[in-house]
Amino acid sequence: MPYVNVRITKEGATPEQKAEVIRRVTQVLVEVLKKNPETTVVVIDEVEADNWGVGGATVTERRRKGI
Repeated sequence: MPYVNVRITKEGATPEQKAEVIRRVTQVLVEVLKKNPETTVVVIDEVEADNWGVGGATVTERRRKGI
């Protein structure tokens, strides 16, 4: 049973967009690894931009600076 965890910054991804991500990730596992879609789990975690750091700065800071 595959388990895929997708983490994105919490910026208003719509339920429709998240459903599409889940559908497509599942489809990749079906096509590439021949996994059963009925037992494939995809979880989307939304993380506040202040809680996600890259290069020593939060995503919020980086965006404010245009990085």
